[in-house]
Amino acid sequence: MPEKKTLDRARKDAREGKSPGTQAGEFVREEMDHIREGKHGARSAKQAIAIGLSKARRAGVKLAPPKAAKSSPKTRAKAEHDVEAGRTRRKPSAKRSRATLAALKREGRQAASPKALSRHSRQAGRTRTKARSK
Repeated sequence: MPEKKTLDRARKDAREGKSPGTQAGEFVREEMDHIREGKHGARSAKQAIAIGLSKARRAGVKLAPPKAAKSSPKTRAKAEHDVEAGRTRRKPSAKRSRATLAALKREGRQAASPKALSRHSRQAGRTRTKARSK
């Protein structure tokens, strides 16, 4: 469950008319903070960002699933499931939540380091074309 201050910041962004990506950025920031303070880890910066985006979708941010060509069908299905979970309110499975957190606790903390995030952003930027960034 996202922290109250994260939800408040995301809602403020929504009220100001900012894009869903900006709203979701608050959840990604929270995730990076959790990893840095040692709450849990992640395998890579990409995974840490994905966890944040998943939280955002589940919190009701209108963030579309990734395009089919850009991601695996499994990733897209998970994103669609998260969007649906954001629309409906159901109590999450305690057993699954515990298992997920236990798995993340075993991962390293380097995924949220400035070096890892820099490497990820440069790599992600290389895949984008000039036409797409306009």
